[in-house]
Amino acid sequence: MRGAVVIVQKFGGTSVGSLERMRGVARRALRAQAEGHSVVVIVSAMSGETNRLLAMAHEITKVPDPREMDAIAATGEQVSAALVAMSIQAEGGKARSLLGHQVKILTDDAFTKARIKTIEGSRIAATIKSGEIAVVAGFQGMNEAGDITTLGRGGSDTSAVAVAAAIGADACEIFTDVDGVYTTDPNVCPSARKIPRISYEEMLELASLGAKVLQIRSVEIAMKYGVPVHVRSSFNDSEGTWVVSEDRSLEEVTVAGVAYDKNEARVHIVGAPDKPGVVADMFGALADKNVSVDMIIQSAQSESGRADVTFTVAKTDLARAKPYVAEIADKLGAREVRYDEDVVKVSIVGLGMRSHAGVAAKMFRLLADEGINIQAISTSEIKVSCLVAAKYTELAVRVLHDGFGLDRPAAAATSPK
Repeated sequence: MRGAVVIVQKFGGTSVGSLERMRGVARRALRAQAEGHSVVVIVSAMSGETNRLLAMAHEITKVPDPREMDAIAATGEQVSAALVAMSIQAEGGKARSLLGHQVKILTDDAFTKARIKTIEGSRIAATIKSGEIAVVAGFQGMNEAGDITTLGRGGSDTSAVAVAAAIGADACEIFTDVDGVYTTDPNVCPSARKIPRISYEEMLELASLGAKVLQIRSVEIAMKYGVPVHVRSSFNDSEGTWVVSEDRSLEEVTVAGVAYDKNEARVHIVGAPDKPGVVADMFGALADKNVSVDMIIQSAQSESGRADVTFTVAKTDLARAKPYVAEIADKLGAREVRYDEDVVKVSIVGLGMRSHAGVAAKMFRLLADEGINIQAISTSEIKVSCLVAAKYTELAVRVLHDGFGLDRPAAAATSPK
């Protein structure tokens, strides 16, 4: 962090999960200030608090009003912000807590999953200019009408990076209960190691493919505004993982990480008409119902004039999607529809795929050598994903991780500043 003038430090629910941990947050923020930095702290609700608040709402009514849900949920961060500010004051520092509407975090009207439109950074800038540490409640904002809104699960990450962008911070530190971004889930693969530096593009792919260290929208904002993000542990002072713009050294790594996502369900429509427009009508109808489709395969049966169409949806969306799929299949005259929830999507991600041939072939061979059948494939410029039976999750992750050499040590992380 050498040379940084303004830093944003975000602390998640575990990091502020008790008064003692809040005191630790206060000491860390004061230490950064003593090193000459202006400090903004973004806090989540205490661990478990948001769930407790939402559970009470659902005891009142099975279908709570989204506006009132946001009014309730936002109070968790309000409590954390005030308590952390008090903790800083108790340690001899100066601090001021600020809520979303005071910072003027303006969002759209999508209650419970609002998106940030603008942030007026003047209140925060004035606070840190006066020598105080600004402690901002994460996860929340307000719409044009002045109603409280929340940003969805993981929204405090988004708050932190958006605030960092708005005030021109030199870096955004995300303090969490893990000490960085790993090459894969250490609970699944014991040889997983911490990644010193990773590009925004790679982190965005990993986050979208099941890695849960950073919220997807926070990475999108960091990439758009060029905010260096440092993911690190709340419980030690070691360097974590820097998420930064890509450079030549990052492109030298063919595969940076392996991710898996168990929230996948396979839909197989048998015997749909094989003619232009059928697939467009099929997926257009699903899109109209807000059902997002991921991996897609169409296999034609040339002699019969029919085709099988296989695709995946989020497992959490399957129950809602089934009536629409059945209606579409019936309208098209398809023979039958089959569903399979016992699947997992396993993915490899790396900038080096752009310039290295044979990466997908190697992935397929590694899986085949272990007797793992691939049910569907999807690719992007820096990603290859395979759908496999869920029983092979751990084996597939370990084989791909070590097969691409991710078990080998990498250089230590260094600040991009």
